[in-house]
Parts: sequence; structure tokens; C-alpha cells
Amino acid sequence: LWMSGPLQVHRTAHTLVLVDGSAREARVVARHAAAAVPVVRRVLPQWRRGLVVEVPASVDALERTLDADPGTYDQIAAVTTSADGQLTPEAPVHVFVNPDVYGGLRSTGAQVVMSHEATHVATEAFRSTMPLWVVEGFADYVALRDVDLPVARSAAQIIAEVRKDGAPRSLPSAEEFGTRTPDLGATYESAWLANRLLARDGGQAALVRFYRDVDGGMAVGRALRTELGLGVAAFTQQWRGLLQDLAS
Repeated sequence: LWMSGPLQVHRTAHTLVLVDGSAREARVVARHAAAAVPVVRRVLPQWRRGLVVEVPASVDALERTLDADPGTYDQIAAVTTSADGQLTPEAPVHVFVNPDVYGGLRSTGAQVVMSHEATHVATEAFRSTMPLWVVEGFADYVALRDVDLPVARSAAQIIAEVRKDGAPRSLPSAEEFGTRTPDLGATYESAWLANRLLARDGGQAALVRFYRDVDGGMAVGRALRTELGLGVAAFTQQWRGLLQDLAS
């Protein structure tokens, strides 16, 4: 990004924000980044590495920065990945913002996005092989945990889908998280509700242990039985019931 020209740069003790844009845009993003750090640390207090955020001038510039195909990130407000393309524990992990989407969000929505991506940084999710409903749903759980919004609003897209087509038969697949997938927002919301359900029934500490266990290679079914005493089928049925209740 720094090769594209002069940048707006904001630093705190825990954040570094680089913006190819206006001073106002940079101040807004820097404020969201600074607020995201304590949001994540309330759930993951061991995270101390801090947060680096890069904001290219446009979605096209973002895709050039990430060497991605055109259109890959049209629907995505931000993405977390290594800055050098490596998948090692030592790789520098940054949040890359799509200003064309992020800039159109209201303040609360933009903050949720930044806190979600900061969770990915804290958990090194960019190199995880976990099911994406765990990775993305956990990040949304952290980001939305202290946000004062009714579930009917935070999960409006999946609720609408359930009212139209009924509850999904299975937890979201990797294909449903494709960046060009229709109804991507509903997929994220359904994953969030699955993680929220786990925290509701087992407690936040159980959700964090579940995430760590699955990230460490434990099968999802075994991790669910350990924390909730349920297998995948039973948990899926509870999740479907929750979706149906919200849509009723």
C-alpha cells in the first residue's frame, strides 16, 4: 500500500492504520481500530500483539494489493490475511479494508466489521483449517457481544431466508462463504447464531475452549460433546430450532 503514494497514518500503542484516502476517512478508521482492541481482549485477554489496518483507495486497489481477481471482494467490507502472503505463525497479519463497502456502513456496522477482523488477527484465523462457520461465527460473536442491537436486526437476513425457505438443514458449508455467493450476509448471521447458541448454553468460556480445540485439530463433534454434551446432529437441530423461533 505504501508504494501507491502518500498515506494518512495513525498510530496508538496498540494500532497502526494506513489509509490511501482523506484525513477524515483515516480518523474514522483509526477510531474503529482503537476501539476494536479492547472488544477482542474482553473475550481473548491473552492477545497482546496489536492491530495493523491498511485501507487502499478503492476495491480495485484492494484487489491489486492482495493480488486477487477482479470482483473477488466486491461484497466484502474487510479481509484479514498475511501481508506477505505467507501462512506461518511469524507472518505479519493485517486487516485490509474495502473502502467502497466499509465507507457505506453506519458507525455501528463499521465497528462490528473492524472488531470481527481484529478477532481474526488475534486468533490467526488466516491460516486456520477450521470449518468457516466456526471461524466466522466466532469472530461475529466477539464483535457483536457488547453491541446493543436486537437479534431481529443483527440476524435480519437469515430470518428473512428462514421465513421464505425454512431453516437450513445443515450448518453453513465452506461454499456458502464464497465472496461471490448470493445471500452471503445470511450465511454469516447463521454462523454467528450457532456460536452465540454455544455460548448461551455452555458459557463464553466453553465457546472459547471449543474454538481453541477445533483450531487445534479436534473434530467438531468431539469438541461439541466435550463442551455441550451434544453431537453435531443434536446441536444442528437446536440451531435450526433457534432459527425457526426467530422467524416465527
